[in-house]
Amino acid sequence: MQRRFGNLDDVWPAGLARRVGAMIYDAFLVVAIWILFTGLHLLFVRHVLGIPAEQVAVGAAQVLSLRLLLFVAAFTFFAFFWTRGGMTLGMQAWRLRVQTIDGYTITLMQSLIRYLVAWLSVAAFGLGYLWILFDSERRSWPDIVSGTRVVVLPKPRKNSPR
Repeated sequence: MQRRFGNLDDVWPAGLARRVGAMIYDAFLVVAIWILFTGLHLLFVRHVLGIPAEQVAVGAAQVLSLRLLLFVAAFTFFAFFWTRGGMTLGMQAWRLRVQTIDGYTITLMQSLIRYLVAWLSVAAFGLGYLWILFDSERRSWPDIVSGTRVVVLPKPRKNSPR
């Protein structure tokens, strides 16, 4: 179930620099997840399927299954955070949040669309994210196609001394 975020008047569209910072942070986390799943895949291939070490990653089925596993693992990471609170760990560090245009958490389908178009945006030499520089609302291709937007959250207010 989608929930509405509060203080929508206090947020503004995120620029390219903040987004890239969050992407780099999240990339380290995704690589760590990929290392874990690659190890699990290797254990499965070697010990459950009984394939000898010299035959690991030789067949197309092994290569494709690993690639699919890594693709799904990364999607699961992003979808989990985006649909729950709108922020991955990297986005939290940079005070970014993904939300619907109306200020709600995004759906699983919107997460899937964002994820797929993000890969396309990067594959197009980053053009999908450079689009932010030319869009009046600072939207990237994943934002436009999925009907979402990435906003900057204000700094938390410090407690005033009493």
